[in-house]
Parts: sequence; structure tokens; C-alpha cells
Amino acid sequence: MLEKATVKSHKILFFNTLAFTIAFAAWMLNGVLVTFLVSNQVFDWSTVEMGWLIGIPVLTGALVRFPVGILTDKFGGKYVFSFLLILSAIPMYLLSTADSFFTYAVYSLGFGITGASFAVGIAFTSVWYPKKNQGIALGIFGAGNAGAAGTALLAPTILKHLTNNGTHLDGWRILPVYYAVMLLIMGIVFLFVTENKVTEAANKTIVKMMRPLKDLKVWKFGLWYFLVFGGFVAFSQWLIPYFVNVYYLPLVTAGLFAAAFSFPSGVIRAFGGWLSDVYGERKVMMWVLGATIAISAMLMIPKMEIFSPGPGIVAKIPGTVTAVTSDSVTVGKTTYHFKSKQKNTKVSITNSQEMHILPVKISWQTPIVKVGQKVKKKELLVKGYTRIAFQANVWIFAFLAVIIGSIWGIGKASVYKYIPEHYPEDVGMVGGVVGVLGGLGGFFIPIILGYLLKFTGIWSSAWLFVFVLSLICMWWLLKETDDKELVV
Repeated sequence: MLEKATVKSHKILFFNTLAFTIAFAAWMLNGVLVTFLVSNQVFDWSTVEMGWLIGIPVLTGALVRFPVGILTDKFGGKYVFSFLLILSAIPMYLLSTADSFFTYAVYSLGFGITGASFAVGIAFTSVWYPKKNQGIALGIFGAGNAGAAGTALLAPTILKHLTNNGTHLDGWRILPVYYAVMLLIMGIVFLFVTENKVTEAANKTIVKMMRPLKDLKVWKFGLWYFLVFGGFVAFSQWLIPYFVNVYYLPLVTAGLFAAAFSFPSGVIRAFGGWLSDVYGERKVMMWVLGATIAISAMLMIPKMEIFSPGPGIVAKIPGTVTAVTSDSVTVGKTTYHFKSKQKNTKVSITNSQEMHILPVKISWQTPIVKVGQKVKKKELLVKGYTRIAFQANVWIFAFLAVIIGSIWGIGKASVYKYIPEHYPEDVGMVGGVVGVLGGLGGFFIPIILGYLLKFTGIWSSAWLFVFVLSLICMWWLLKETDDKELVV
């Protein structure tokens, strides 16, 4: 391992980050493209099928990370990264010919290998930097996650142009071709401008390289990464249909909001690496999980309106109704006043142009008796109604989503700061395993969210899942298990 970073180290970091940014942008394509195809009825896919298609590329990237990490330790990042980018361009190009759920899924499985670029870049970056600088170096490399923001921000506008504002929907097929060309060019450039370097792990057998997998802390890192990286990947794509369905935003606007979530999370990862270098990864991770718990608890409250029976008015004594006005009922000589329904109560509170941060309550009463009617004691004269509404204002929601995305960016850097600290000669393999678990989070979380949405009918059930998962992660962080090993 180097004792000091060099100009060559910075050059490798630059091209690693650039290649990872392009690969990550390609990896996140389905979040925009699938939403576009379903919204414009090009394909009749259900929300569950959308969840599968969004998650399928993530699954491939997750599963391939482990072998790719080992290959990087053995042969170096120059050749593995180049081959990965060039190979992924083929199924990305074929995606432009998809005409069914099955073919789209198959080609998505293929270009999903771009997600394994993270395992290559982590190992190839760490070998060029001393331990004291690896937190910030890996954080800068991880800022390539911002490629997700690039796709969320630019792809909807490009689709709008390619389809001539939706009048020529078949124009969507050109977009995967653009991505395929980017991957191919980047792969060729990377092959010719970078220099190869391997660690001492290149001389180890596969059995010895896999020995750290017995350590329970590897799996603990993986669970944390399942949340902070898997959650980031999942919501980078899931937020697009979320904004479209909950706030009725057009696809381009939804893409802008999703980009606002993705971009800071990617860029701030370098800051997270610096924080981990200075304050320690454990302390940083504790703040990340605590903030995630707090924010997800706020976000899981759905946009809603509740209609419920309210307080009514009953007769104090028996008698005959002698008068009914817009705000009172008279029984005999006793007059009962009530709050009548106002005109503005007909307006939906959740869709009102007024901005409400806290829940809003509106109550009114309506007489249910007529003049001349005889009533008994304690008989209901006036029926009450209550409407409680929570607007879940789009700007407040978006702000909290950006904050939690940024926090996850810090968390991603913090998790990967642990790896070279504990496994300096096995960064590729251990990083690959942790990356696999994080990638599996990116795959399974959209599917879980799809089933939660189908079961509850509430989009904010997604944040309930995040809340529960972050509680589990916090429990494991506070539980001392670093020195324990699995029995194998």
C-alpha cells in the first residue's frame, strides 16, 4: 500500500469516478424509462411489474459485484473495469428492441452488470491511496452515484424530445442506444488511459480470499449498506412514480425532484468520507441512522383526508320541533345552536392552493329533524361531521427527501471507511460482498415497496419500511459484535 498519494493516484481516481458516474447513470435508467412507458401506455405493466423492472438491473449489479471484486483484487481494475463497460453496452443497445415484459426484463438483467462497477472502483481506488486518505478518496469516487441524478434530470427531457412531446412514442427506443454508446466509449477510454495495479491479495487462493466472510462484522456492514445504498438506489427510481401519483406532477418535473434527491446524495459522499476520517466511522454512522429514523418517521405519514362523525347535539327534554334555521334548531321553547357547513368545506384540503404544514381540522353540523317532528329526550337533533386532512406539502416532502438522501450519501462513505480499516488486503472481496448486499437492497426494496403499495394502497408505506429497517440497523450498531464470528 502506498505511503503517500501521487499525481498518478489522482488521475486514476478521476477516471474511476468518471467511469462510475456513467455506469451508475446507465444502471438507474429503468426508473425513468419504465415510468415513461407505463405513463404513456406504451406497455400495460402493473405497479408490481414496474417494481420488478426497476429492480432487475439492480439485482444483476448486486450479484456480479462479488465475483467482480475478487477479479479486481486478482487482476487489477484497468482490465476488469474496461471489460465491464464494453460488455454492458451490448444488452443496453438491445433494450431498444424490447417489445414485451419478458424481453425488457432479459435485457435489463444484461445491462445491470454496470452496477458491479462500484466493486471495481472501490478496490481500484483504495490500492492507489494510503489508509489515512482512503475515506475521502473513496468518498470522492462514490460521488459517482450522482450519475443517478443525471439520468433522473436529463432522461425525461431527452425522452420528451425523442418522442416529439409524446406524439411519436416509439422514439423512446433511441435513448438506450445513447446510453450504449456512452458505455462503449468510456470502456475504450478507460482501457487506454489508466495504469493497472493489484494488491497482495493477487497471490492468495480463492479460499484464503473468502476467509473474512466468516466475520460477522462483514455482514453487519452489509446490512447498513443495504439501507443507505439500497435505499438510495431504490428511491432514486421510486420517487419518480411517487411524485407522479401522489402529487400529480408531470414526468419531467418528477424527474427534477428525483434528481434533487439523487445529486446531493452522490456529491456529499466525499464529505462523508472526510467526516469518517476525522471523527470516526462509528460516530458518523450513529448520526446517519438516528437522522434516518427521525426523518422517515415524518415522511411515513401519508397525504390524506379523513371523514368522521363529529360531535352532534341531542335534545335535553322531549318536545316538538318548532323551528329549523341555518344555525339553530328549536324544540318547544329551547333553542339549540350549531355550527353550519361553510362553503369552503367543499374544497379538498389536501389539494388546496394554501400551504398547510400541520394537519388541518374542519368541523360542521347539519340538522336531521324537521319542523313539527316530535323528539324524545337525548334524541339526535343535529349530526356532526369532522374532516381531518394532512396535505403532505410537496415542497416540504421534497426537502425532507433531499435531506435523507444526503444523509444516506454520508452513510455510504462511512460504511466503506470500515472496510480498508479492517480488511486492507481484501478490499475488493469484502467490498464486493458489502456491495452485493447493498445492491440487493436496491433490487428488493422497490419490489417490497411495490407489494406494500398494493397491500396498503398508500404510497408513504415506503417510508414505514425505511423506518423499521433503520431501527434494526441502529440496534446492530449499538450491539457490540465486532469481535464475534459466525460458526462455519
